[in-house]
Order: sequence, then structure tokens, then C-alpha cells
Amino acid sequence: MPLSPRCAFVRPDGSRPATMAAALPRCTSVRLSTVATVVLLLLMSVTTVQSSQGDKEPVYRDCVKQCVRTNCTGARLRGFQSAQPQYMALTGWTCRDDCRYECMWTTVGLYQAEGYRIPQFHGKWPFVRFLCFEEPASALASLLNGLACLIMLLRYRSMVPRQSPMFHTINAFSLVSLNAWFWSTVFHTRDTYLTEKMDYFCATAVLLYSIYLCCVRTLGLRRPGVSSMVGVLLILAFTSHVSFLTFVSFDYGYNMAANATIGMVNLLWWLCWCWQNRRTLPYWWKCGLVVLLLHGLALLELLDFPPMLWVLDAHAVWHLSTIPVHFLFYSFLIDDSLYLLNTEKMGVKVE
Repeated sequence: MPLSPRCAFVRPDGSRPATMAAALPRCTSVRLSTVATVVLLLLMSVTTVQSSQGDKEPVYRDCVKQCVRTNCTGARLRGFQSAQPQYMALTGWTCRDDCRYECMWTTVGLYQAEGYRIPQFHGKWPFVRFLCFEEPASALASLLNGLACLIMLLRYRSMVPRQSPMFHTINAFSLVSLNAWFWSTVFHTRDTYLTEKMDYFCATAVLLYSIYLCCVRTLGLRRPGVSSMVGVLLILAFTSHVSFLTFVSFDYGYNMAANATIGMVNLLWWLCWCWQNRRTLPYWWKCGLVVLLLHGLALLELLDFPPMLWVLDAHAVWHLSTIPVHFLFYSFLIDDSLYLLNTEKMGVKVE
């Protein structure tokens, strides 16, 4: 069944924007594509482009071409640049990006009018842009996760003496985590080739460092050479992972499989340690609950539903759900670090 033609952009609330739309001609009717979503990364300037059903629609492509041709050259382009808010310019929003944004909502309006399921565009659901934020809920959730991590790091530093055996390892882990949440916030604010890579790579770094943290706690305190060897292997693994995705192929399936494997190793290792120490460490349950929550909450990503109110999708819900976990995790780290400090002073063998 063909999509009905429309002659202007349609926003989620049904209103028509004052700019761009007036210059566009009537859109032609097209048929909905029945081809499965093709995952393809195109390296085009600074913007990450991944093909999805919505951006493969002729109505969307024609709309973007006509909008760019009409509004992104000559006097109209200068007018756009002079009227564009400074924060939009600073975050890299261009006239072409604005055309894509407006044409996305035109296509969404056509899908809704014909009763079809909302499509994705360039690998993402359509989100209402707030100021310069492409995905407002995910950006806010990432920022809150980073803030929770920072607050608990400061609390850890205030409660645990530097002499504690795990102090410097945990401090480094926290900095790696803060860096990851920073880039997650940046990526959800503005999706570009650079910000996407930094978000993905920094998330992998956190997973690998979590394995190192586990290795130091379970083996390295008694056998420092073992944790050093594991650390070198993890650095080589991270370098190989980043090099492959950067210089060979940015394979989303491979990246997901690699992170899932790393996460499973991390999960099983920590759970084994928790089980072995359940009778001697009264706080062991905090660690076990944290790793189970983190891996269980990650399953929210599988829901993958169109964003509610064009803001809240499964990815944002996942990020929001992990905020309280920071407090429980650092509570465990504080208890364990103080325990290690006390046992070291008494000369007791650390398990």
C-alpha cells in the first residue's frame, strides 16, 4: 500500500515548522520497503550514517535532497547560519542535519497516517531534539550516571585511606568509568563518527578494566605477577579490538559479541569469588547483587521499542536503571577496602 503524499514537514505534536518546510515541494507517493534493515557504516564527514528502513524511503531521500538544494546554498544558507542558535553551531549542527531532522518527521508522519510501525533512521529511533541534544533522555541518564560515579568516588576517597591495597586500582577504575560516562553523554548529545567511536571504545575499556579489578582483588594481592600479566593481555586485547573496528571494519555485531563475552567473563569471575567468600565476608552479597543487576538490566536493550513521547526508549531506560547501582557497588568497594586494610595490619592472609 503506498504512503499518502504530504506537502510539509510534520512534527510529533502535529505542528508545522516555520523554516525549511515552506521551501519543499509536494512529496511523491512511495511504497513501504519490505527489505530487512541493512547495517552499513558510511564515513561521511563528521556524521555517523547507518542505513535503516526510514532513511531508505524515497520520500525521505527526495525530501532531504530538495531541502538541501533549496535551503543550504547561497542566501538561504547564510540566513540559516545567522539565525542558528550558538549552541547548535558549537555542537556541529548543519543545514543538512536540519533537513534530515525535518524530513525524518515528515516520513514519520506518513507512516503514522498509514498505520505502519514507526521506522528507524540511520540506525536510531526518531527522537525529539531538545536544544542541541539528539537523545535528551539518554544524554541526561548518562550524565546522572557519571555524577553518581563521581559522588561515590569522592566518598570512597574520604572513607578509605590510601594505604588500602585496592585504593589505587579502584581509583583508576573510577576514572575509566567517569571517562566512559562523559563520552556517553557527548555521544547522546551529538551523534558523530568520533563521538560514536569514543562511546563504544570507552564502554569496552570499562568492561576490560572491571576484569582487571576482579583479577587484582582475587589473585593479584597474593600474586602481583599474575595480575600484571593479565593487565598486559587486557591492554593487547583492547588495542586489537579498537584497531580492528577502526582500520578494518566497524562491525556492530562483532562489537556486541565481544562486549557480551567480556561481560560474561566478568560476571562469572565475580560470582565465583562471592560464592567462595560468602561465609567469611558479610558484605559479599553487595558484589553479587551488583554484577547480577548490571547484566540483568542490560537485557532492557532487547526491548528496543519506539521512544515514548519521542524521548524515552529502551536504551534510555537501561541507563536510568543503572544509576542506583553505583551507590551499592561503591558501598561494597568501601567495605572491602577497609577489610583489606585491617587484615593487612593484622597480618592475616587475604582471601
